[in-house]
Amino acid sequence: MNTQATPSPQFYLTAPATCPYLPNQMERKVFTHLVGPRASEMNDLLTQGGFRRSQNIAYRPACENCRACVSVRILTEQFQPTKSMRRVLAANKDVVATVHAAEPSTEQFALFRRYLDHRHQSGGMSDMSALDYAIMVEDTHVNTRIIEYRVREPGSRIDSSKRGELLAVALSDVMSDGLSMVYSFFNPELEKRSLGTYMIIDHITRTRALGLPHVYLGYWVDGSKKMGYKTRYHPQEHLTPRGWEVYTPDPV
Repeated sequence: MNTQATPSPQFYLTAPATCPYLPNQMERKVFTHLVGPRASEMNDLLTQGGFRRSQNIAYRPACENCRACVSVRILTEQFQPTKSMRRVLAANKDVVATVHAAEPSTEQFALFRRYLDHRHQSGGMSDMSALDYAIMVEDTHVNTRIIEYRVREPGSRIDSSKRGELLAVALSDVMSDGLSMVYSFFNPELEKRSLGTYMIIDHITRTRALGLPHVYLGYWVDGSKKMGYKTRYHPQEHLTPRGWEVYTPDPV
């Protein structure tokens, strides 16, 4: 009988760095590598435990004096879109979403650069090259997909091979209990479409169709305006010291 133990992941701690979300705060992260035949299994377990994936790294905040980062997941079966979300769906009724393998394209990168230059000129990703983008998409040992959102060509069927304008892209992991939105970007000039909201609702719909309970949105950072959108989708759960708990927003 083989009694050799299965290798356990090794975890590491980053040095302190300036927090990108909150002023006057320093961040640290604990991380491990997602490689090998058990990568998908480990990704599931770690994501359910509050980690996020970036390429072949799973990481979680480990800040000494701050607990503002909170893992968020939407409960897909109970979700009902608000009136404003239904308007977003109506505004994008001409959009066709297509799922692809995790493979980059020059068209995706052009949209990615357009998004970064408009939304994140001073962020940590602002100087990413085409090679950096390709690595972000391809460097994965788990079940990762690219979803492209395009305008349907006039007169074409939903399953038509005609390719309309690329509006948005989502890089997502398929997990045992749902979908995890790793990164998404869109044409920043099409504000009236609210493409960020549309992609999240689309992921909820896809996850529900798979019979799975959760869409993982990553971290909501209490006090960060640019992360506030993540608490709009109800019901949702937040990971607390007691485990996953339904989030009830404070009354306005």
